[in-house]
Amino acid sequence: MFGRETSKEKSSSPVLSSSPEQQYANNYYDPDLPHPNAEYDDLHVQCPPHVQRRLVTKIDIRVIPVLSILYLLAFLDRTNIANASVFGLQKELGLKTTQYNTALTIFFVPYIVFEIPSNILLKKLKPHVWLSTCMFLFGLVTICQGLVQNYSGLLATRFFLGLAETGMFPGSFYLIGMWYKRSEAQRRYSFFFGSTSLAGAFGGLLASAIGKMSNMRGYAGWRWIFILEGVLTTVVAILFFFVIPDFPENAKWLTDEERSYVKARLRKDQGRSAAERAIGIRDVVNVFKDYKIFVGGFMYFGLVVPAYGYAFFAPGIIQTYGYSRIGTQLHSVPPWAASFTFAMIIAYFSDKFKHRFAFTLIPICLAIAGFGILITVHDNHHLEYAALFFVTMGTYSAMPVIVCWFTMNLGGHHRRAVGTAWQIGFGNIGGIIATYAFLPSDKPKFYETGYSICISFICLSAASCVVYAVSILWQNRWREKQPTDLGITEFEKTEKGDLSPDYRYLF
Repeated sequence: MFGRETSKEKSSSPVLSSSPEQQYANNYYDPDLPHPNAEYDDLHVQCPPHVQRRLVTKIDIRVIPVLSILYLLAFLDRTNIANASVFGLQKELGLKTTQYNTALTIFFVPYIVFEIPSNILLKKLKPHVWLSTCMFLFGLVTICQGLVQNYSGLLATRFFLGLAETGMFPGSFYLIGMWYKRSEAQRRYSFFFGSTSLAGAFGGLLASAIGKMSNMRGYAGWRWIFILEGVLTTVVAILFFFVIPDFPENAKWLTDEERSYVKARLRKDQGRSAAERAIGIRDVVNVFKDYKIFVGGFMYFGLVVPAYGYAFFAPGIIQTYGYSRIGTQLHSVPPWAASFTFAMIIAYFSDKFKHRFAFTLIPICLAIAGFGILITVHDNHHLEYAALFFVTMGTYSAMPVIVCWFTMNLGGHHRRAVGTAWQIGFGNIGGIIATYAFLPSDKPKFYETGYSICISFICLSAASCVVYAVSILWQNRWREKQPTDLGITEFEKTEKGDLSPDYRYLF
């Protein structure tokens, strides 16, 4: 199927190297193909187009749904405290002033600090081991969150929830990035990231149903939200230990020929990955010598503030429009569902045109328009509710494009593992800001302060996207003008990743 020839064809076709390493060493296109519709991807790994499509579909089925469900449950367990708050969490635990905001904030402390170590462990222990273990742990902590009796207990569970969830998002993005070419990654990234929108919608529906269990076996409705959703996560985690995919180099569900082709097509698109070498401190330090790493962090950081601002406070904001507890939960669903649909549309056209920059700015402008309406309109609840659609559609559509754009422009396992974790980790500092953006004292003033903070950080993200776009465009043009023979060995190119003179960034 991949790279094989019949005895009849051998006489009229180039001889393929038996060793994958020898195949990769001869990167050129040979028009004399034994199959009329076959292609070598410039790497001497033969693959008819219909077989390539079938292989990518096979990867899609094994990789994307599993990681999407994983992150859906992670985001659900992280943000269901907003639904629980509507059903009386703050009142029963006696939370005062900003104690609820502090409980939201404590989650991000370990979540931010341990992003990079988590990705290093992911590579060392294999994804199916590390991700499923983390998933089981944050499900267990979510159950405990439903059993807390005071503010201290809530703080402790939120801290350990952040610690257990630290590897979910950067680890999944890193893993997806090691399976797909840059030109085909956006739809997969957006579908995966869209699980946050589905979690918001799913969480609202679940909360509206679970909230009716109030006083069952002596537990308030908000406790059942944590307990039942935590149990669901732990059960799924056990099953996922056996189904979460590993990196292409270790995927046992691919044949040897399929595995060779997957590695070859990624090598041509992204360069050599250096998957066989462990990540050391020197690799981490070298990554941060590139200024674009910091720009990528600010691109994501600016959107995390409005994203978490909405995720944590949307039920409270919607409740100010006069809806009941159940009505509030149900009205929180449509904006999330709309954001998922719009994100997939943006992703489709981004992949179609093989372009990222414009598809970060278009959703960002939509989010700014939504917050602009919320700041200025306070007497038309229908318009205010419609503005929430703009906020979610803009914010949650731009975020996956930004992360995909940055992640897929990082070459090699080392730069991608560290760079992705850095972007997500640094960006999530915005989550701390978001937790204090919407204070109880601002509620009578229609949360104008919170909306203004969100707009400011969205503009920061837009400016960072422009800086990043100009940077990679300049570097691509500069590399085009350089001589091709710079005396750099293949090993050195592998170590450099996207800093190699042969590498071209996707704009």
